[in-house]
This record gives sequence, structure tokens and C-alpha cells, in this order.
Amino acid sequence: MEHLWAPWRNTYVNQGAETPADLFSRLAQTTDDPASHVLYRSKAVFAVLNAYPYNAGHLMIVPYRVVADIDELSEDEWLDLMRVLKLMKGALAAAFEPHGFNIGFNIGAAAGAGVAQHLHLHVVPRWRNDSNFMTTTGGTRVHPNDLVSVYEKIRTYLASSR
Repeated sequence: MEHLWAPWRNTYVNQGAETPADLFSRLAQTTDDPASHVLYRSKAVFAVLNAYPYNAGHLMIVPYRVVADIDELSEDEWLDLMRVLKLMKGALAAAFEPHGFNIGFNIGAAAGAGVAQHLHLHVVPRWRNDSNFMTTTGGTRVHPNDLVSVYEKIRTYLASSR
């Protein structure tokens, strides 16, 4: 049997008793964005790299206000979220040149929401043939990038676009 080693994931696996909802609230209030992988902040939402990415650059856009459904967002919050989505999609396109994107909400536990009580929008860059036998047969994803280098690539684009 072959093994894939990813020791950098220990930081996320061994976080302790923090619940995912507490995580989003803590990230909303953190002042150390690079250490928390918070990429961008606007008036109503923030963008953060997913600690358990499906692909390099997988990020989430999270409202500061804890809501479980898009129906609970104000019109201003919704518009801000969409504006940040457009900005983040552009940053990912420039930084990684993906062939496509998956963009979506999982609303409610039955729909696969891991953090059902705090709405968040997933933005996942995709490349042709980005799935291989490991995902199918081993239930394992192999990532060629670490979170710090992905964070720096996206932040570099965001800094140059202002």
C-alpha cells in the first residue's frame, strides 16, 4: 500500500473543540487575515480559503451576520456577496487559470451543509481532468498546492487589482 503524507493538515485536524459555526464567527472577527487565510473583507461578507479544499483555490464567501439561508440576507448583504463573488472568481481565474468553476450554496444539513447554521458560498476552481483514480477508488484527493502559496497567489492578484 502506498501512503500520501500531508502533515500541513495537522493544523486543521487538531484544532480542538471549536465547532464550524464558531470558526466562521472567529474568522469574521480575526485581525490576522494571513494566518487565518482570509483573502478579502467587504462591508457584509468576507472571503476565506477552505481549509479542506476540493481543489487549489477553493474558497468560501461568508456573511458576517450568522444566517442559515439566503432568504435571511438583506438586499444589501446579497448584493455585496454577489459583488465579492465576482471579484473572487476574477482573482481565481487570474491566479490559477482554471477551465471552469463550481459555485454554490449547500443550504441545510440534508443538502450537505457542513455548517448549516452559518450560510457560506463555495467557489471551486475546476480543471479538465482534475479528478483522478485516487478520488474514485481511494476516496482521497491529492493537492499539489499548500494553503499558504494559494493564499499568496490570490492576494497578489487582489493587491494589483485595486
